[in-house]
Amino acid sequence: MMKTKVVVGMSGGVDSSVAAYLLKEQGYDVIGVTMQIWQDEEAAVQAENGGCCGLSAVNDARLVAQKLDIPHYVMNFRKEFKEKVMDYFVEAYLKGETPNPCIACNRYVKWESLLQRSLEIGAEYIATGHYARIVRLPNGRYAVAGSAAGAKDQTYALYNLTQYQLAHTLMPVGAYTKEEIRMIAAREDLPVAHKPDSQEICFIPDNDYAAFIDKEAQGRVPGKGNYVTKDGTILGEHLGITHYTVGQRKGLNLAMGHPVFVTQIRPESDEVVIGEAQDVFGEVLFCGNLNMMGMEALNTPREVLAKIRYAHKGEKCLIERVGEDRIKCSFHAPVRAITPGQAVVFYENDYVLGGGVILRS
Repeated sequence: MMKTKVVVGMSGGVDSSVAAYLLKEQGYDVIGVTMQIWQDEEAAVQAENGGCCGLSAVNDARLVAQKLDIPHYVMNFRKEFKEKVMDYFVEAYLKGETPNPCIACNRYVKWESLLQRSLEIGAEYIATGHYARIVRLPNGRYAVAGSAAGAKDQTYALYNLTQYQLAHTLMPVGAYTKEEIRMIAAREDLPVAHKPDSQEICFIPDNDYAAFIDKEAQGRVPGKGNYVTKDGTILGEHLGITHYTVGQRKGLNLAMGHPVFVTQIRPESDEVVIGEAQDVFGEVLFCGNLNMMGMEALNTPREVLAKIRYAHKGEKCLIERVGEDRIKCSFHAPVRAITPGQAVVFYENDYVLGGGVILRS
């Protein structure tokens, strides 16, 4: 009998390596694929010590594949990554938004592009090392659900996947904690068992977003502008809107005598609005670019738990459709730093109902 073929996206990290091991143990015909997404040799060298797009990612993934006795290939996704992730990242900052490149990469590179190529070579599924589970709900729809990993749970970054993508995806590490995954890797003597997790955005290894945007935007980056209060009073001069995000306190270089925060970015006037701690909290947001996952459509107002950033524990809110591609979220308690460009993700019973991109509060 032919084994079911699955392509595992192997980033060279411990999670995807153990995902490949688990699937092989479960009897799948496993193929390891590392996605080549770096743009030049210099960037690859910079990212060698971590991240999912350095040269070390390929080497580590190849070593793991040899240990598991599975085939390993490198697929070139540089064009897709540049267009769907890096360019999107730059454009969002130029518009005064704070993007989430990992969500874009998941939807358009790791799933859309990798899945398409995997199906073309005869695979039925792709698999990743994400800490999440895929469930089939009573209504027949697929959704990502919480994992055993607690704080490592990655469902927030997966809200944008389509039903088709979910139907062709396996997430074997979702049933384990991070500690258990490392123990399995050590037990099986995988060479990445103790490799540290990557923390930074992979294509900006030095974490200097503003310098990266300057280089990529080629003269389109707005220069210095004014710090202002909500009513327009000028407080001083800032470095340029691409240096700031809503909720930011450090690095403002404003001598106000007490901590102040960025409460809004106004790209049309190159102004950064400054306020007090309480001004960073809000109770209403609007989102667009919607993706419905656990529900087909939002036809009536619904009480959900909503997360407005990856590390947010979530807050109860009422969501209601207010347009073709618009949802209004009214929180029961104020939430901190509602940030345009970030995702808001809706949960019910620990699974993702859907989500969208925050437009304004």
